[in-house]
Amino acid sequence: MALLLAGLMGLTGCAGTPNTSSTESTVPSATKTQEEPVKVELTWQDAKAHTQALELEIAAQVPEDAVISIDQKTKGMLLSCNRTKHSWNGSTTITVTEGTKIEPILKEIKTHYQSGQYVVEDRLDIRGSYEVQISPHNTSDENYIVAEGLAPNQIRIDSGSECFTLPEGIYPGGDF
Repeated sequence: MALLLAGLMGLTGCAGTPNTSSTESTVPSATKTQEEPVKVELTWQDAKAHTQALELEIAAQVPEDAVISIDQKTKGMLLSCNRTKHSWNGSTTITVTEGTKIEPILKEIKTHYQSGQYVVEDRLDIRGSYEVQISPHNTSDENYIVAEGLAPNQIRIDSGSECFTLPEGIYPGGDF
């Protein structure tokens, strides 16, 4: 009985004091490993959501008092980047009040995105209208073209997402 009591006292005594003679944990921790974080593969849904969010961010640069409506297409289409990857492509159209000068708005958008994480270029399109292309520095795939729309009093944002791999068995045709 004395032996059992001594054993119990020994166990309860250990509960309050750290055991300095034990070996360190062999379970790897974040500070003990030098592994790269796991890169999550971009899905078409994430590419679409990100691209549509930036379309709306660009649309928000148009002065509020000039905006009649913002129409973002809910569906887009996939275009091939190469043999195995695709890009989600969509658009947003901003209808502005009659008489709104569109080129100065596009130049303001250009200025806004020039500072920071984007490569910004401008040019005249096939019709001779001014347009701005915005691409994030971290990808050569993703881009946004902001230009005068096909109808009067419109600004159109055409977009293409970063390239991604479709899951096995997903057909790239149709609406996405």
